Amino acid sequence: MRIAMIGTGYVGLVSGTCFSDFGHDVICVDKDESKVEALRSGRIPIFEPGLESLVAGNAKAGRLRFATNIAEAVPQADAVFIAVGTPSRRGDGHADLSYVYAAAQEMAEHLAPGTVVVTKSTVPVGTGDEVLRIIREVKPDLDISVASNPEFLREGAAIEDFKHPDRIVIGCEDDRAERILREIYRPLFLNRSPIVAMSRRGAELTKYAANAFLATKISFINEIADLCEKVGADVQDVARGIGLDNRIGSKFLHAGPGYGGSCFPKDTLALLKTGQDYEAPLRIVEAVTAVNENRKRSMGRKVIQAMGGAVQGKTIAVLGLTFKPNTDDMRDSPALTIIQTLQDGGAQIRAYDPEGMEQAAGLMSDVTFCPGVYDALEGADAAVIVTEWDAFRALDFARMSELLTTPLLIDLRNIYEREDVEKRGFKYVAVGR
Repeated sequence: MRIAMIGTGYVGLVSGTCFSDFGHDVICVDKDESKVEALRSGRIPIFEPGLESLVAGNAKAGRLRFATNIAEAVPQADAVFIAVGTPSRRGDGHADLSYVYAAAQEMAEHLAPGTVVVTKSTVPVGTGDEVLRIIREVKPDLDISVASNPEFLREGAAIEDFKHPDRIVIGCEDDRAERILREIYRPLFLNRSPIVAMSRRGAELTKYAANAFLATKISFINEIADLCEKVGADVQDVARGIGLDNRIGSKFLHAGPGYGGSCFPKDTLALLKTGQDYEAPLRIVEAVTAVNENRKRSMGRKVIQAMGGAVQGKTIAVLGLTFKPNTDDMRDSPALTIIQTLQDGGAQIRAYDPEGMEQAAGLMSDVTFCPGVYDALEGADAAVIVTEWDAFRALDFARMSELLTTPLLIDLRNIYEREDVEKRGFKYVAVGR
């Protein structure tokens, strides 16, 4: 199949590359000329394990190309995927659909009859209707289909998720769109990945509902973690006890400093706004977002409390800045709020992250970014693990003792066992334990 992918952000680049790896002919389009030139030269603008080699291999094979002009990609395409950003609109939390609509407007005059236009971006209910209206406004008699195909990729594991998905959701209003999308995803039939076909609006809502439910699990276990600390229980025991119930499942039941990233924060807000627009308020999701925002600030206070209730004039080593490991994404990372809380208390911050420091430097000030873990620890009064990178899972405690002024480890991701840390002479503070 011939595919045009509009947008080379996280979703567009991963999806387009994986489609080309299936054997499809893919052109990824982006208006940013410097970005396209970098991609043509093999330079990847995001950190995602395995993506660089996959791009290089498929580009070399001629299945994956990059362009700045929609007219170069759209006329010959069987399917055109819209994979542009839909950030939260400032002030009201609605998803900003201007990039989606601009893409629809620009491609309209170049579309060939029979093409399927697919929204891959995360969009509110009814967006596909508007995309179709915009295209028909330019070409009233053009015979095309508009479908929804939301993505369910985890940053840091996106290629695996794309090639071995739990399910493929397609929202179509006609048989042609469903037939073409099934053909595009046919290689995944070998992996027994089920295709769930539904209405276009159903598919649009499914993406938001899935992310809101996962965010709910995170906020739920974080509140249980607070209760565990009060009653003397271990949240990891509780999480395992409920997670082994097949009706609940163990994923997303890891207590920590709250969720961040490109999806959960903006998607829960967008879903809330959709509920308000349709006079169907989502009280549970409202609570989830409130709990998460409070969680980030409370983790900063937890660090201050662990350090005796005051951090004025103290130096704190923060290990991990990105919202999760195996990505360089700093969007809505808990580290941003935690560090600001500590700085407001008068602390000096020394920080290290394997991939996120370049992005972090543009989002926070008065932070000393260090070239390695032990550089960050030197002269600090405490070490705080904020992101559970593998690089932090086997720290040299003897070396840490020499570098820290106080043997204090505050583990906001619960990656260590208390007994192992304390027998090395450290005070250990975890979450919900």
